[in-house]
Amino acid sequence: MAKDSLRELYIDELRDLYNAETQLVKALPKMAKAAANDELREAFEEHLRQTTEHVSRLEQIFERLDEKPGGKKCLGMEGLVKEGAETMKEDYTDEVKDAAIIGAAQRVEHYEMAGYGTVRAIAELLGESEDVSLLEQTLEEEKQADQKLTELAEDINPRAAEGDEEGKDATQAPHGTRSGSKSKRAA
Repeated sequence: MAKDSLRELYIDELRDLYNAETQLVKALPKMAKAAANDELREAFEEHLRQTTEHVSRLEQIFERLDEKPGGKKCLGMEGLVKEGAETMKEDYTDEVKDAAIIGAAQRVEHYEMAGYGTVRAIAELLGESEDVSLLEQTLEEEKQADQKLTELAEDINPRAAEGDEEGKDATQAPHGTRSGSKSKRAA
């Protein structure tokens, strides 16, 4: 039977977000542990606290709608979490790994912002003003988390680049080409 109502879409999208958030509750401690930078680790720990609150807000919405939160797997978040896990396994220097983790975390934040923006707009159309307020609060926290990651990247990424420059100096060949890295493009 085809789903034909905006309310059904709303509930489906909320379930997707709920699963995404529960996946993050499991992933954020691993990201915090992998972070070498203390401020980055603290940012992940703070966002874990917020994420558990996001789960709680979604549970409030489901309870009010008399719906169950489970039953949907967020494949998008699953993919983002897997990519982040792969990033953490890479053999990068601490600064480069932190830069990579920030990139992975910001992809997650942007995915969540898109999801929360969508459900907030649907909640407005459905006249679910209590939900709009809760969803807006979460959306703002996701935006703040993204902004915090941007600020951390502005500090961490230049340090990662400094390490790159030091490595480049040691392997620099005459005429500005790296030794041993000739182009393999066909002419």
